[in-house]
Amino acid sequence: MGKITEELLLEKGSPKTNKLEQIKTLNLSKLSLKCQDLPVKLLSRLQSLERWDLSGNRLDEFPRNLNLPALRYLDLSDNQLEDVTTLESLCGLEEIKMEDNLYITVSDNYKLMVLMPNLRIYNGKDVSTTANHLRYVYTDNLRTRVSAVWDKNFSLPNPITKEKLSALETNFVNTARQQVRFGPSSVSDFTKWKVEILAKEYLRSLTEPNKEPEESKPMETNENSKSSTPTKRKQSTAGMDTNINLSPRKKLHTELPASPVKDSPRKSSLRLKPRTQIQTSSPRMSPRKSGQPPSTPTKAPTRAETPRRATKVQKTKAEEAHSSQRDSGGKNGVRDTELQSEADATVWTCTKTQPVSLKPLHVLQCHSKQDSSEDFSTQLWACAFQPLPDSTGKGGGSRLVATCGGDSLCVIDCETGMVMKKYKVPGEEFFSVAWSTVLMSRGDGASAQHCSILAAAGKRGMVKLIHPRNNVAYGEFRVSRKAISVLCFNHRSGNFLFTGSYDKKIVMWDIGGVDSQYNYKVVQLLTLEVTDIPLHVCLPPAAPNSHLLTACEDGLHCFNTQLGTNNTTKSRLKDMEITFPIYKKEDKDKSYHTVDGLSFLTDDVVASKNHLHNSIYLWSWKRTKAQQPDKKSRTVCAVILAELQWANTEIPYLSLNTCPGQAYVVCGDDKGSLWTYHITNLQKTSSQTGKPILPTEVLEWPTPVSKSVSKVEGPSINSVAMDPELKYLVALSDKNMVIVWKREESF
Repeated sequence: MGKITEELLLEKGSPKTNKLEQIKTLNLSKLSLKCQDLPVKLLSRLQSLERWDLSGNRLDEFPRNLNLPALRYLDLSDNQLEDVTTLESLCGLEEIKMEDNLYITVSDNYKLMVLMPNLRIYNGKDVSTTANHLRYVYTDNLRTRVSAVWDKNFSLPNPITKEKLSALETNFVNTARQQVRFGPSSVSDFTKWKVEILAKEYLRSLTEPNKEPEESKPMETNENSKSSTPTKRKQSTAGMDTNINLSPRKKLHTELPASPVKDSPRKSSLRLKPRTQIQTSSPRMSPRKSGQPPSTPTKAPTRAETPRRATKVQKTKAEEAHSSQRDSGGKNGVRDTELQSEADATVWTCTKTQPVSLKPLHVLQCHSKQDSSEDFSTQLWACAFQPLPDSTGKGGGSRLVATCGGDSLCVIDCETGMVMKKYKVPGEEFFSVAWSTVLMSRGDGASAQHCSILAAAGKRGMVKLIHPRNNVAYGEFRVSRKAISVLCFNHRSGNFLFTGSYDKKIVMWDIGGVDSQYNYKVVQLLTLEVTDIPLHVCLPPAAPNSHLLTACEDGLHCFNTQLGTNNTTKSRLKDMEITFPIYKKEDKDKSYHTVDGLSFLTDDVVASKNHLHNSIYLWSWKRTKAQQPDKKSRTVCAVILAELQWANTEIPYLSLNTCPGQAYVVCGDDKGSLWTYHITNLQKTSSQTGKPILPTEVLEWPTPVSKSVSKVEGPSINSVAMDPELKYLVALSDKNMVIVWKREESF
């Protein structure tokens, strides 16, 4: 067979075309073609070519630099290909076949997925999940390791010359290829190939900072996505509500149990301990399964009713003020404590030097059973502010907050106190809610758009997926036969969701995006085995794809969540357990291992709280992680930066939260108060005072009144959330009250 000619292309191409530029499909299979028989200049005229069949030939490589922008499908099966990197110019490919090429290895398959950003179908199989892991997660991990090799062994020459830079590049690339080890040996060729590319990019970024390549991110991600604050559980009764019930479009293929079990999913000794603070509401215990069967979901999406104002508890004028503080509180400056490590300390200074002033704005009862204003028993568990998909960080945060408790989920406008949306699932008790941003494809060739979605879950072990803007609960999927305690989205990859459940497992899911018909696909990626019930999960802000911190009933554990080339559905055990100084004071009557509060204040500083301990720890994530764990116990000691004085109570599961943009830590107590801490700086050197830092301000319970109850005493504050600019603070109580605080502007 000779070289390809224009006449042959027209003969083999789409019928009724007389120009190469008009050919959309081309079949050149079984012509015994070799690479030299494919003239690049002639083939480059095929600018409309969408499908190309080159199967059954003798190609050992593909022509380099062949630009076919419309090509979406390529069949190269039954050839003799050895080098897949020659296909790099075909960046628009969505499907390729490479079967029966004897020299193609697993590493070559991975190279193709990385080289072709739009590749979804490989040898007839959907590889989008694997491809995304390789393009983003795996690549990010290798980039971090390449950077570590540079920091440890290399530096730029002075002065920089072309000869020195060339020699440095060769040395750096070779060293990185030798030292970076990741993934199984079967893909070592792919790893070395990618490391070489990343090493050259890294060196180029140091010498040409203006040309630094952008960090790759999945199409479904959004940097502004946030996860909700993890929560805790108690005994309560599933309520009835007259608001519209938005059922999911799709039914589950997995049937629910006919009669729910009666045993509590929480297996914790904390429930059996006597409480020094007796609550007027139902006891602080795990949720029990109610006898009410879940509703049968319908296929058609349902619309929510017109926004309305929730039952609003009135406040007395005399008790509306909130500036008074406890004897242990006060507006004090931060007193730094001595760092408990000889390593260099974390030095962090925040420009937000002035503390904010908050006043109570609304007290709402929007989760009441049967819309009753006398319901002070429904317990509220989690709240989270909506992320703004297109926010640049300059336009302000969202004023919409999602709250969950009982059998309902509400979206509230903090300024007006209006319940904008309400979703109800009879028989459910929601424990956790999380916002994220995913891509919604619109079809008809239109570009996809970012949309905010909600995930909510609770005692049924199901995750509900909701698109609030269109008032649609579009789907659900089963996580466990036991209750789900916590949800958390990856803020960098908005389609990655972590679920923690009472079966002592944390699962990472890829929920993907949705199309205009609300079709979606959920894939299980990774399972983490914990030793007790997970209460909170947190992803490091700077590296959310690498590690996961898990606060459990039995301590704080760290997991490696990097998705490499291993079987990602295989369970993983913890990398290490992080211990705290308070553990030394444990005895047979007191155990401080339960970590019931956890949140990042900065990329490095973590705030956490241990049950029965009347202080909140601030500690360094980076320095703690850098330690070598004990070989037997896998424990490391948290590098404590400071302690914040908090309430003295035995009530467990009072969750804290942080507002990094305003340098705030906030935690409610068992009397309805909010302890706020404005952390302006953590100095490199400090004197050991032996005393914790006092709160900046303690916001007292506003003591609302209602028609049925003359005065509502302070409840336990289960959860708090703040928008990024701290214009609003929302607190949830165990007496069916959502308290909205608003920032007072200073002039």
